[in-house]
Amino acid sequence: MEFSEQERVINKIGSAPVNIIVGSHVWVEDPALAWIGGEVTKINGEEVHVRTGNGKTVVKNISKVFPKDNEAPPGGVDDMTKLSYLHEPGVLHNLATRYELNEIYTYTGNILIAINPFQRLPHLYDTHMMEQYKGAAFGELSPHVFAVADVAYRAMINEGKSNSILVSGESGAGKTETTKMLMRYLAYLGGRSGVEGRTVEQQVLESNPVLEAFGNAKTVRNNNSSRFGKFVEIQFDNKGRISGAAIRTYLLERSRVCQISDPERNYHCFYLLCAAPAEEKERYKLGHPSSFHYLNQSNCYALDGVDDAEEYLATRRAMDVVGISEEEQEAIFRVIAAVLHLGNVEFAKGEEIDSSVLKDEKSRFHLNMTAELLRCDVKSLEDALIKRVMVTPEEVITRTLDPVAALGSRDALAKTIYSRLFDWLVEKINISIGQDPNSKSIIGVLDIYGFESFKFNSFEQFCINFTNEKLQQHFNQHVFKMEQEEYTKEEIDWSYIEFVDNQDVLDLIEKKPGGIIALLDEACMFPKSTHETFAQKLYQTFKNNKRFIKPKLSRTSFTISHYAGEVTYLADMFLDKNKDYVVAEHQDLLTASKCSFVAGLFPASPEESSKSSKFSSIGSRFKLQLQSLMETLNSTEPHYIRCVKPNNVLKPAIFENLNIIQQLRCGGVLEAIRISCAGYPTRRTFYEFLNRFGVLAPEVLDGNYDDKVACQMILDKMGMKGYQVIQYSLSLDMLMMMHGRIGKTKVFLRAGQMAELDARRAEVLGNAARIIQRQTRTHIARKEFIELRQAAIGLQSNLRGLRAMKARDEFRFRKQTKAAIIIQAHLRRQIAYSYYKRLQKAAVVTQCGWRRRVARKELRMLKMAARETGALKEAKDKLEKRVEELTWRLQIEKRLRTDLEEEKAQEIAKLQDALHAMQIQVEEANARAIKEREAAQKAIEEAPPVIKETPVIVQDTEKINSLLAEVNSLKESMLLEREAKEEARKAQAEAEARNKELVKKVEDSDRKVDQLQELVQRLEEKFSNSESENQVLRQQALAVSPTGKALSARPRTVIIQRTPENGNALNGEAKIGSDMTLAVSNAREPESEGKPQKSLNEKQQENQDLLIKCISQDLGFSGGKPVAACVIYKCLLHWRSFEVERTSVFDRIIQTIASAVEAQDNTDVLAYWLSNTSTLLLLLQRTLKASGAASLTPQRRRTASSSLFGRMSQGLRASPQSAGLSFLNGRGLSRLDDLRQVEAKYPALLFKQQLTAFLEKIYGMIRDNLKKEISPLLGLCIQAPRTSRQGLVKGRSHANAVAQQALIAHWQSIVKSLNNYLKIMKANYAPPFLVRKVFTQIFSFINVQLFNSNGEYVKTGLAELEQWCIEATEEYTGSAWEELKHIRQAVGFLVIHQKPKKSLNEITKELCPVLSIQQLYRISTMYWDDKYGTHSVSTDVITSMRAMMSEDSNNAVSTSFLLDDDSSIPFSVDDISKSMQQVDVADVDPPPLIRENSGFVFLLARSE
Repeated sequence: MEFSEQERVINKIGSAPVNIIVGSHVWVEDPALAWIGGEVTKINGEEVHVRTGNGKTVVKNISKVFPKDNEAPPGGVDDMTKLSYLHEPGVLHNLATRYELNEIYTYTGNILIAINPFQRLPHLYDTHMMEQYKGAAFGELSPHVFAVADVAYRAMINEGKSNSILVSGESGAGKTETTKMLMRYLAYLGGRSGVEGRTVEQQVLESNPVLEAFGNAKTVRNNNSSRFGKFVEIQFDNKGRISGAAIRTYLLERSRVCQISDPERNYHCFYLLCAAPAEEKERYKLGHPSSFHYLNQSNCYALDGVDDAEEYLATRRAMDVVGISEEEQEAIFRVIAAVLHLGNVEFAKGEEIDSSVLKDEKSRFHLNMTAELLRCDVKSLEDALIKRVMVTPEEVITRTLDPVAALGSRDALAKTIYSRLFDWLVEKINISIGQDPNSKSIIGVLDIYGFESFKFNSFEQFCINFTNEKLQQHFNQHVFKMEQEEYTKEEIDWSYIEFVDNQDVLDLIEKKPGGIIALLDEACMFPKSTHETFAQKLYQTFKNNKRFIKPKLSRTSFTISHYAGEVTYLADMFLDKNKDYVVAEHQDLLTASKCSFVAGLFPASPEESSKSSKFSSIGSRFKLQLQSLMETLNSTEPHYIRCVKPNNVLKPAIFENLNIIQQLRCGGVLEAIRISCAGYPTRRTFYEFLNRFGVLAPEVLDGNYDDKVACQMILDKMGMKGYQVIQYSLSLDMLMMMHGRIGKTKVFLRAGQMAELDARRAEVLGNAARIIQRQTRTHIARKEFIELRQAAIGLQSNLRGLRAMKARDEFRFRKQTKAAIIIQAHLRRQIAYSYYKRLQKAAVVTQCGWRRRVARKELRMLKMAARETGALKEAKDKLEKRVEELTWRLQIEKRLRTDLEEEKAQEIAKLQDALHAMQIQVEEANARAIKEREAAQKAIEEAPPVIKETPVIVQDTEKINSLLAEVNSLKESMLLEREAKEEARKAQAEAEARNKELVKKVEDSDRKVDQLQELVQRLEEKFSNSESENQVLRQQALAVSPTGKALSARPRTVIIQRTPENGNALNGEAKIGSDMTLAVSNAREPESEGKPQKSLNEKQQENQDLLIKCISQDLGFSGGKPVAACVIYKCLLHWRSFEVERTSVFDRIIQTIASAVEAQDNTDVLAYWLSNTSTLLLLLQRTLKASGAASLTPQRRRTASSSLFGRMSQGLRASPQSAGLSFLNGRGLSRLDDLRQVEAKYPALLFKQQLTAFLEKIYGMIRDNLKKEISPLLGLCIQAPRTSRQGLVKGRSHANAVAQQALIAHWQSIVKSLNNYLKIMKANYAPPFLVRKVFTQIFSFINVQLFNSNGEYVKTGLAELEQWCIEATEEYTGSAWEELKHIRQAVGFLVIHQKPKKSLNEITKELCPVLSIQQLYRISTMYWDDKYGTHSVSTDVITSMRAMMSEDSNNAVSTSFLLDDDSSIPFSVDDISKSMQQVDVADVDPPPLIRENSGFVFLLARSE
C-alpha cells in the first residue's frame, strides 16, 4: 500500500467521532475572522453543528473542524511545537494571544516568527537584553531575534562554518528593523567599530536610502517594494571579530525599466529626478513624469504622503554619506535622464523593406538628448538602435531593423544601462563599507521580496514566486532536517516518514528542456511568436501536470499551484519582458563614450570580437542568479525569521486574522507545520503527559512505575482499546504510526492522537463528574431532610414549653444582656483607654519631633524673611509715615489757607466799608462847600456896589475863611482816605500774591502727595510680585521634595542684607564673596537630595557643552552688544529652558561666570562680565514672569514676607509687567501684542536671582578695586607737610613748592586711574548707568576721605576732579561731582573773605547748606585758608554754634561730624531695566565655534 493510501486511512480513522463529540470545543472557518471558536451541539454523520462564540450556529464537514485546547496557557506558548494541537487555527490563536501581551516573537521549532508591533519597545533591545542572550542556549529564554543571531554566531565560532539568517516577509512586516537588530547584536558580539566611528551596522543601514531609490518601486500592495534581493555578508576573522561586510544583490527586476502596469510605478529614482530643482531639470531637459513613455504606462505618478522633491535631496545626501562624489552623482543622474529620453525615441517604417527611421522631430530631439547625456555620437547611437552588423567568413553584412525590432533594441539598451548602473552602485557601496577578502567565516542576512499574488499577475510575479518556491524548498529541507535531528535525539524511528517536497513545481518552471522558462526563451527566439502561441504551447505541454491549471475563460492565462496557493498569470507581456538582447553595437557605442563614468559601466571585452547580437533572456539570467544565491545559502547553516505584518493600517494592537493567515501561508510557516504533522506534531514531556492523561489509567499512577514506563502503559492501554475499532488489515508500520512513540525525554504523538486522548480523558472525567454529582445530590437531599425533621421537632418542643420558659428565658436573656453590656463596656473602655494612651504618647512624640522640625524650619524662614523683607518693610513704613505727615501738613495748609482767605475777605470788606463811608463824607463836604460858595456868590451879587466897612463884611470874611479852612481840611482828609485806600489796595495785592504762593505750594504738595502715593503703589506692586514669585519658588521647592525635605534640598542662595535707608546691600560684598562659592558649589544639591532628574539626551547635552565652552571664551561685542549674553539668551529661549521644571544649564552658566570672575584684580575681565551679566539680566527681566503674578491685586501689607529665599525679593524686585520693550526684534513696542513674556519656572527664577547677585558682586569688585587703587594716592594727598600760618602768610619756601608739585602729581595720578577705569568700561560697553554709579560712589568715597581727614591743599585736587568730570561728559559721570558737595562747601567756606561779618543764618542757609552745625563748628575752629590766611567766623557765631550743638546733644541728635562711606549697591534690577536701552539680539552674529554646528542653526536664522 502506498503512503498516500495509508495516510488517507489514518485520516479517516483520526476523523472518527471518537475525537470530536458533542460538547467538544472546536475551531471552524469564518469568512471574517478566518477561524472562530465554538462548541459542538450536534453530530449528524459527517456534518457537525457548531455554536460559535458570536452566537451563530454553523454546519461544517467533520474534516474541516479542528479540536481546540481549552487547557492551553492563557498567555500562549513560546514554541508552537508545544501546542497540543498543531494546526492552523491553533497557531493563529497562539500568535494572537501573545501579540495582545506585546510578545511579538514566537518559535516554531528553530524558526522565529516576528510580528511587527508598530510601536517602540526599547526594553527588548537594550544592552542589558543583549547581555542576557549572550551565550544562552536556544529556547532557554523567551523567543527573541537576539537568540537566533546568538545561535548563528556560536555555530560559526564552534563549528567554523558560515551561517545565514533568512529574513522574509512582505513590506511593512519589519524586515529592515529585524535586520538592523541582527546586525546590532552581531556587532555587539564581534566588537569592532567601523571607519570614522561608524559601526558596520550603521554603514550598511546608511546605504539603504540609495538602494531603495534605485531598486524599490510601487506595487499593487506596497508603495516601497524591494524589486531585488539583498544578502548582507558580515565577515569575521579567526577570533570571531568583525573584519568587514559586503552587500550582494540578486534578481533585480530589469523588465520594470521598460514595462509597468497600472497602478504600479517604475523605480523611484526616475520620479525623484523629475522632481529635482528647476536648474537640474533644465540641465537634463526633464518635465513631468507623464511626458516619458517609460513612466506614463501607469497613471500613478506620486505616492501619498511622499514628497519626491524632498526624497531627491535626501537621496543626494545619502549618496554623500556612502562616499559617492559630486561628479559621480551628476553622472548617475545623467544616465537616469538618458534612459528616460531613450524611452521616448520612436520609430516608423523606412523606405526599404524591413527598415526603420526616427518617427518625428520629437524622437530626434530625445535621441540627441540621449547622446548628449551619454556623451556619445548621435549618428552612432541611431545606427546602434536601427542597424545590426553580421560578420561572416566572407564579408561583413549590415542589415536594418523593422520598427518593432528597433523598439526591442531600444528597450534592451535601456535595461542594460540601468542594470549596469545598479551593479555599479552596489559595488561602490561595498567599497565604502569595506570588505575582508581573507575572511573565512561569514554570517549572511538575506532580505528578499516575499510571495506575491495580485488580481493581475505578470512576468515579475512569476519570477518572484519562482524565487520563493526555491527558498521554500530550502526551507522545507531545513525543517525536515530539524525534524530528523529531533527524532534522532529522542531515538525515534523516522524511516517511514516521507519528505513533503515541492520539486514538481520547480520542475514545472525551470526544467530543461520542457520547463516554462525554457519554452519562454524558445518563443522569444522566434520572431513570429506571440503571447497566444506561447500560451497554447504551455497548454499542450502541461495539460497533464497537476500543478498547472488552464483557466476556462481565458486564452492567454495559466495558473500554477504554488505552496502558498494558486496564482493565475497573464501571459500577455511575458515575451516582451523576457527579452534581453546583448547587442555588440550597444557595447561598442557606450565603451567609446567620452564620459569616463559611462565608459566604466561598459568595459571593453577583448575576447568577444563578434559583432552579432547574442540573445539573452531575463528569465534565464534570473534562474542563474537564483542558482548562485541557493549555492551561497547551501554553503551556510540556515536560520529562519518570518516577519509578519499584523494589519494594513500600520497601527499597534490590531491583529487581522485573514491577513496573518495569508502571510503565514506565503512565508511557509504553515508548510513547516504540515511537515511536522507528517511525523509526530504533538510532543509532551513525561511529566506533562502523566499530569494530563494519568486519569486514563489510575492503576498506573498508584503503582511505583518509572515515568517512561507509566507513559508506555497508558499508550498501550489506549492502543489496545483502539485496535478494536480498526477494520483494515494494517501493516506493522501502520500500527506503529497509529501509536505514539516513546522517546528519551518526551512522548511523541501522531496527528489526531492528542484529540483522541483528550476525548477519552473528557469521557473519564465526565463519568467521574456524574458520579460525584450523584453522590453530592444524595448527600444534599438527605441533609435537607434531616434538617427539616430536626426543625420540626425543635419547633414542637419550643411551642410546648413556650409558656413555661418564656419568663425564665426573658430573665436569663436580660441578665446575660446586662452582664454582657457591663463586660463590653469595661472591655471597650479599657481598649479605648489603652489605645488612647498609646496614641497620645505617639502623638506627643510625633508632635515634639514635628514641632521641633517646623520650629527650625520657621526659624530659618523667619531669619531669611527678616533679611529679605526688613529693608522693604522699613522703607515702606517710612514712606507711609512720610505720606501721613505730608497729608497732615497738607490738611494744615489747607486749613490755614481757608482761614487766611476768610481773614482777607473780612479785611477787604472792612476796608471797602470805610472807603465807602469816607466817600460819602467827601461827597457831603463837597456838597456843602458848593452850597456855601453859591450862597457867598449870591450874597456878593446882591451886595451894593459900594463896599462899606461894616462889621458884617468882616464877619462874612471870617466865615469864608473858616469855610475855606474847612474845605482844606476836608481835602486833606480825602487825601488821607485816598492814601489809606491805596494802602488797602497794596495790602490786597500782597494778600493775593501770598494766596497765589500758598495755592502754588498746595498744588506742589498735592503733586508730591500723588507722587508719593504712586511710589507707594509701585512698591506695593513690587512687594506683591515678589511675594507671588516667592510662592512659585516655594511651590516648586515643595514639589521637588514632597517628603518634607524641601528646605534641605533647595539650592543655597546668596543672602545680602539691605539697609532700610536705601533698600540696597550693606556690606554685601564680603558676604557675596563668601556665599557665592557656596551657592555655586551647592547648586547641584537637589539632584542628590531630591528626586533624580531626568538627564538630557545626548544631542542636547552636546549643545549645552558647546555653549559652555563657547561662553568661557572672550566672545567680544557686536554692535556694542555683548555676544555672550545674547547667545546665552537666544539659546535658553530656543531650548525653552525657562519653562522646564529641572535643568542643569543654568547652574553650568553660573559656574562659568563664577570661574571667570575669580581673578578680582583683572578689571578688564570684570568689566567684560559686568556688561554681559547686566545685558542678560535686562533680557531676563523683560522676558520672565512668575506664575500668578499678574492676577494678584496690589494691596498694602505691613507684615513681613514669609519667603523661603532671603535673596529672592532683591533678585526679583522688578514687576514682570514692567518689561515694556521688545527684546528680540529691536523694534519699539507700539502695542501690547509685541510683548513676549515667558512663564518662568523655579530654575529660571533661581538663575535670575543668582545672576543679580553676580552682577552686584562684579560691580562691587570693580568699585572696590578702584577704591584700593586711589586710596594710597588720597592718603598721600591728605598727609602733605604742614606749615604754620605765619609761614603761609609770609610766603612758601622752596620745600613747600616741591611739596605742592608732588601733591599735584598725586592728584594727576588719581585722575589717571579714573581715566583708565573709564576707558576699560567704555571698551567693554558697560552700561553708562552702572558707570555713573561707580564714579558716583568713588567721588562719594573721595568726599568722605577728604572731609574726614585733616588734609590740606584740597582745592587744587577739586579743580583737577572738576576738569576730569567735564572731559568725561555727564553720560559717564552723572552726579559724581555733586557727591563732593561737603568738601566743596567746606573749602569754599574757608577761602571766602570777611567770614567774621557772616551771620550763622547766612552760613547755614547760603554758604554751607549741606553741612551740619558740628561740621561747621569743626571747620571754623580747626581749619584755615592755606593761601590767603583768612580769619575765622566771629565769636558770636561760635557761641551760637555751641548752643545749638548743646541743644542737639540734649535732643539725642547725632553729634558726629564725620561722614560715613556708603559701600552698598546703589541700584536695583528695576533701575537697570529702566535705564538701559533695549537690546536687539537678532543682529548679533554667533561666534565661529558654534556657527557651523547644526544644533545652533536657529542662531544663524535669527542673524540673517
